[in-house]
Amino acid sequence: MCIVAKGTWVEVERIVTRPGERISSLGREAARPPQVVRVAGFLMEDAELGQHVRVRTIVGNEHSGKLRIENPGYGASFVNTFPELIRQGATGVA
Repeated sequence: MCIVAKGTWVEVERIVTRPGERISSLGREAARPPQVVRVAGFLMEDAELGQHVRVRTIVGNEHSGKLRIENPGYGASFVNTFPELIRQGATGVA
């Protein structure tokens, strides 16, 4: 059991549309997987990985979804994410 503390930079995932809900003009390959959105933000309450949570983004928007990753990085990055640097652009958000 991994508890992630409130205020931690995390990534959540939410399914926007399931395969049966996708528009019919999509090709078969594009319509097969669900449409998923992933959002990074500051965790608004202590939670476990996999739990449904709320986050607040750097610009102050609130989103909810399944907690996926603690301190997510970026695909083209050569280093880990530094929470101290993220907070610099988020004055008053976290």
